Amino acid sequence: MATAVVEERQLLKSLRWWDGFTIALANPGFLLASLLGAYGALGVIGATVLWGIAALIALLSVWVYSEPAMMFPGRSGGISLYANEGWRKYTTLVGPMATFGYWIGWSVVLSIFGNIIGSLIQAQWFASTNWNVYDGVVHLNLFNFIGIGCIVVVWAFNIFGVRPFAWFTYVTGALLMIPLAVLMFGPWFGHWHSSNVHWALASNQWGGVKIALVWLFIMAWSADGVEVCATFTPEYKSKRDSTIALRSAASFSLLVYVLLPLALGGFTGIPSSAAILSYSPYVHAFNVLIGKGATDFLVICLILSLLLSMASSTADAGRALYGISKAGLTIKGLGQLNRYHVPGRAMTVDLVVNTCLILFISNNLAILYMSNIGYVLCHVLALSGFLLLRKDRPNWPRPLKVSRFWVGMAAALMVYNAVILIVGAGAPKLNGYGTWTDFFIGVGILVASVLLFFYRRVVEDREPIHWKETTPTMPEGADREALIQAGWTPDRTATAVPVGS
Repeated sequence: MATAVVEERQLLKSLRWWDGFTIALANPGFLLASLLGAYGALGVIGATVLWGIAALIALLSVWVYSEPAMMFPGRSGGISLYANEGWRKYTTLVGPMATFGYWIGWSVVLSIFGNIIGSLIQAQWFASTNWNVYDGVVHLNLFNFIGIGCIVVVWAFNIFGVRPFAWFTYVTGALLMIPLAVLMFGPWFGHWHSSNVHWALASNQWGGVKIALVWLFIMAWSADGVEVCATFTPEYKSKRDSTIALRSAASFSLLVYVLLPLALGGFTGIPSSAAILSYSPYVHAFNVLIGKGATDFLVICLILSLLLSMASSTADAGRALYGISKAGLTIKGLGQLNRYHVPGRAMTVDLVVNTCLILFISNNLAILYMSNIGYVLCHVLALSGFLLLRKDRPNWPRPLKVSRFWVGMAAALMVYNAVILIVGAGAPKLNGYGTWTDFFIGVGILVASVLLFFYRRVVEDREPIHWKETTPTMPEGADREALIQAGWTPDRTATAVPVGS
């Protein structure tokens, strides 16, 4: 009797480290999204110092993440995967919460940046357009519909395979360097004034410490995004590509996160509230630094860089949902690849969710605050997951193993993220953007992740809920095969190569 065998689609190994690096170029776009607000709350010096701290924390974090990224080279999901693997021996509830927290942090980039792109286009070329449509909740303007169109375009780029997406990142990444260079270096040539640069951090909240922690919480959404490179680990061609991509992207991000706030702030000073919401200081800077004739071109470059951020976010968020579905922690439908070998269904969820956010929520920064609750929690769980993996699976093969110094660093980073999460999430009104309603929406997403996990186990898998799971001490099945392809020799207990720097 003949039997038909259906081969399960796999993520393609088509990326090199420079592909991951260009994907991570989304981070400068994240910086531009909230930089002006930081000037208003902290002053130019305060914003520069805190952005530098946030970027340094991100660099240290990805140095730690480079080890677990290579422990599971065949699995998608990024840092939420490390949280699940480290914690599922103790509780299975961490996996879905970490993944949905990670997913929402990346997913909302689409709605936030879609609205920003629409605002820039309307301000630059359609300033006289003033019509709006009321949908019962929000008065929708031209920029809202432009934002929805951007979401659809980015979704289409991603679902047709990672190679077309990677080529898109090459073009937009190169164009991004132009406005970045203008904003980082242009002000120093006769337009930078020391009178615009000062420390404005209020001292009435724990001597300013509380406000600083709140803003470090907000900044984590931007700075920590360099870990996106880890999500694509199954798609890199060699075992070193993931590590090089993580560390090079984080190092470049640190450079930008220090130079750009200081240079641009010396030119703009502290912008008004209206300017912060309209993002007009960027356009004004281009007009003064290079002339109005070239501003159109730089605005286009800036828009394309924001599209790069959107493309990176939907690719990353989609793979996170795909990875957790494959791990059995959320509904099965999200764990399927389309004929282009990408998680098209999971990306379509992003499309729908973010279109709804634009249609029914008007405050971009409130969306950022709400989503960051789950995202920073994911970092706490991922760093603690790394520590648990070191303790519980000492013999698991690690094609790259960081030195003992980084174990202590991981513990310190975990405490840091826990502190900014508790203080930042617990003070929504202190940053001037969030509300307690946004807080409960962020927490509600985490609760929903647990309910979907229960649905998967009870309804789809027809199994009792497993509160804990037995974890292997050595790789089995697909993990074993992926590690062999990454260079592990099965007859050894470990082939870890200590890396101390």
